[in-house]
Amino acid sequence: MDASIFTNIFGYYTAILPMIIMIIGAMVMPAVYMLTKKRAAVTAVSLVVVVVSAVINLIMLHYIGTMGDYIYLGGTSATFSGLFVYTSFAGLMIMLFQIVAFFAILVSGSSREVTKLHFGAYGALMLIATTGMMFVVAASDLIGIFVGVEAVSISSYALVTLKRADPRAAEAGVKYVIIGGLSTALTIYGISMVYGSLGTIALDGLQVAFVAKGWTWGLVIGIITMIAGYGFKIAAAPFHMWAPDVYEGAATPVSMFLATGSKKMGLAVFFKVFLVMFIGVTAVKVEPVQYLFAIIAAVSMTVGNVVAIAQNNIKRMLAYSSIAQAGYILIAMAVMTPYALTGGLFHMFTHVFMKGGAFLIVGALICAGVGEKISDYNGLARRSPLMAFAMMLFLFSLAGVPPLAGFTSKFVLFSGAIYDGGAVSTWVWLAFIAILNSAISLYYYVRVIKAMYIEKPAKGTEGKLSYPKVFAIAIALCAIAVVVLGIYPNFLLEPCATAAKDLLGVF
Repeated sequence: MDASIFTNIFGYYTAILPMIIMIIGAMVMPAVYMLTKKRAAVTAVSLVVVVVSAVINLIMLHYIGTMGDYIYLGGTSATFSGLFVYTSFAGLMIMLFQIVAFFAILVSGSSREVTKLHFGAYGALMLIATTGMMFVVAASDLIGIFVGVEAVSISSYALVTLKRADPRAAEAGVKYVIIGGLSTALTIYGISMVYGSLGTIALDGLQVAFVAKGWTWGLVIGIITMIAGYGFKIAAAPFHMWAPDVYEGAATPVSMFLATGSKKMGLAVFFKVFLVMFIGVTAVKVEPVQYLFAIIAAVSMTVGNVVAIAQNNIKRMLAYSSIAQAGYILIAMAVMTPYALTGGLFHMFTHVFMKGGAFLIVGALICAGVGEKISDYNGLARRSPLMAFAMMLFLFSLAGVPPLAGFTSKFVLFSGAIYDGGAVSTWVWLAFIAILNSAISLYYYVRVIKAMYIEKPAKGTEGKLSYPKVFAIAIALCAIAVVVLGIYPNFLLEPCATAAKDLLGVF
């Protein structure tokens, strides 16, 4: 069996076939809930949709080949009207989003935080948001990216506020909408300025037009406003204000979905637009752009880690940790080499499992009646040894402790900033800041571990904990991935390297 079976049946729709499956699933989800009135039915159907879409995507990704400037699957060009192009980069990122959606949907049906009254709409919104992310990474122009990002944003606003029993969700939703609206305005203004300056919105024409026309004030304004607009999406400092409140107020499966999925979509936009536009350009000076990204990366990782130290709420702590992780990945934008991009992509995958696993544990413990304060985790090792061990595993991985996945991905990412073609890079200082911040992060991660293993539980909370089994399954899968990717990274690192070369070679 190869991908030609899809091209023979679906023709040029093959390029968006994984998305079509998800759209159909989103359309039927409210009907499934209306007919069954059971969250389990919606969860099961949603998971089937995600798995079917993922299997199709994996087959397409396996059989993809490059011929000239076009991507072929079984002899047919995998493009959809020139608007969307299926490449190995798009396929790899689509796989990441499908993994995130799988974990989020798997536990949503059993989470006591997720709405029961509108669960059909919840499932539809989750699939729509995932589909938007998939369209973003396959889009071939700035407008396609913009529309996909807005589909994700609007769905995310609703997902956050569907936690109706908690007033924090309403507050978080309002803040999210306001900040999101500002982000949208900055982004579309930036796109208009870029188009006015370069005369194109096609990703494969941006670098050519930039080299031909050089810097103009209109282009400078457009680039800065686009960076600010999409900077909100990845919660990079100083555009991070919304993230802690939204992650705290939303249901934990939604927080996990935003931290590991929506953030990666924003980073993919940075790679597709700015990295492709500026990498390898020698005719026009691009060092100021590199230093701009380096400053954003350094500030993000420093602000995220330093402010996380003062947090007493576990979800807010993880939110600031996510801001720091975004800073690490933005190193690839400053260095602008295929190897650095490979490290960035690999760290995006490991972050899904270690940060996603940590949020899943928080969600499971909330179902078991444990609060969100770090002090509520006192004595957790006695009440639930497996949960405590898994949380320690994820936190050590986030800090970059070997031999876990976080160490391996940080090693690849940071080494991209240290060496460039065997010579010492000019970005060693940025790698030093990243390493120093990783050491800082260990302090507040160990604080949670200390609470779990050393502190005694409060009186009246000494009993064993009970939580839904699906949470245990999801957490176990994430824990296995964190260990395996740390010890045997090549089976994912090689596809990341292929995707990096593909992105920088096709456009």
